[in-house]
Amino acid sequence: MALASTSDVDRNVIHVDPLRWLALQPFSARSADLRRRLVKEDPDPITLSAVFLSSLGNDLKAQPGPHGGPLAGQPDLGVVFFETEDLGHNARDTVARHNCIVAGSTWNAEVLRAHGIPCVETVLQGVDATLFHPAAKRGLFPDRFLVFSGGKLEPRKGQDNVMAAWRIFAARHPDALLVVAWENFWPQIAKGINGIGRTAPLPFTHDGKPDVDGWAAANGIKPEQFLNLGLIPNASMPTILREMDAAVFPNRCEGGTNLVAMEAMACGVPCILSANSGHLDLLRDGTALALTDQRPILSVPGWRESNIDEIVTALETLYTDRTRAAQIGAAGAKLLAGLTWTKTAAEMKRIILAI
Repeated sequence: MALASTSDVDRNVIHVDPLRWLALQPFSARSADLRRRLVKEDPDPITLSAVFLSSLGNDLKAQPGPHGGPLAGQPDLGVVFFETEDLGHNARDTVARHNCIVAGSTWNAEVLRAHGIPCVETVLQGVDATLFHPAAKRGLFPDRFLVFSGGKLEPRKGQDNVMAAWRIFAARHPDALLVVAWENFWPQIAKGINGIGRTAPLPFTHDGKPDVDGWAAANGIKPEQFLNLGLIPNASMPTILREMDAAVFPNRCEGGTNLVAMEAMACGVPCILSANSGHLDLLRDGTALALTDQRPILSVPGWRESNIDEIVTALETLYTDRTRAAQIGAAGAKLLAGLTWTKTAAEMKRIILAI
């Protein structure tokens, strides 16, 4: 059940093609009508006579409805992608009203069970297999080694780890090009990167946005070895990803399975993943190169820090052994071919019918 209203502005932001937009209209209309009716209610608790998926935050508290008060359903499932192992002493009581909690990763599910929460299910995110799948490259840069890094710019995603490793790797390989999609609609959270100290400070523009190109320059990376994609529609990403020779994700924590990494793997890109949190669901036999040196970050329970030298070594492996890189890419694509949104929906349906 979606409660968000839609408009032509929303359509332009998420870049839905006209055919899909037409198919979504009946659902969109019903969703907007329900939202209008709920907004008229007082901010008292409302229980809907329908299946309700309640979005839970890091504190496991449900988000309020559009009327400003609590919403519930029959049955009521809490859905969560939290990013810390410390859920507090009252975690079980906080989620007691939900019939079951659906976790976005095996790691999330294990932490919930460790806190004594009885009904926990794991449902992984999916990819749109009609877009993200292996296909021929366009061969735009046949003489370059292209490496992708994606995710909103923030300490949790570890772009400073990428920058620190790239500074070393790029100096060794003039043909290397780092292609980044680090756009962040909440630029204030990117400022935390400057408190870590693994790179030169991240500069900001006069309007408070991260200056990604300036950051690369401050870290001694040549302009011809760094490409900032900016804000790219998701539907445009497959053709970009299929040009990549590798992708690197030394993330400190993922509540889910890291959708950007999943999309890269689905396109057959050999990926380097930090072996922590939600990434562990993607690390099967040969599906990616695992960064196994994961040191706890004491200030944030559940976060782990990757080793810069190990990142560089992984990049060197994919650079020098293209046969192995191709094998990793193929294994990752095979895994992701089975992780689609259709499967996600089927798993949700199974849980709902079992309640």
